[in-house]
Amino acid sequence: MKHRHFKDVTTLSYSDEKCVGCGMCEKVCPHGVFYMSGGKAFITDRDSCIECGACVQNCPAGAIEVDAGAGCAVAILFSWVTGKEPTCGCGGGDCCS
Repeated sequence: MKHRHFKDVTTLSYSDEKCVGCGMCEKVCPHGVFYMSGGKAFITDRDSCIECGACVQNCPAGAIEVDAGAGCAVAILFSWVTGKEPTCGCGGGDCCS
């Protein structure tokens, strides 16, 4: 079974324009969040990201960004305090602001 965090809480962002197709993100991601096709990386399941930062540290083009460890932790803490569903707030909420 694939490990997943809460829906839409990861801080992972990826720019296919910056991707040089080296494939390092696919190789180093412990949860298989990335796959290569046609010389570019693609995200398979964003919610599988555990925000370890391995992809960011190994991307020579700077095409990937993640606030390592922040999204899920912030979302969980915010949900405990408010009693609401966990969300990182990147879509207009306020737990990340």
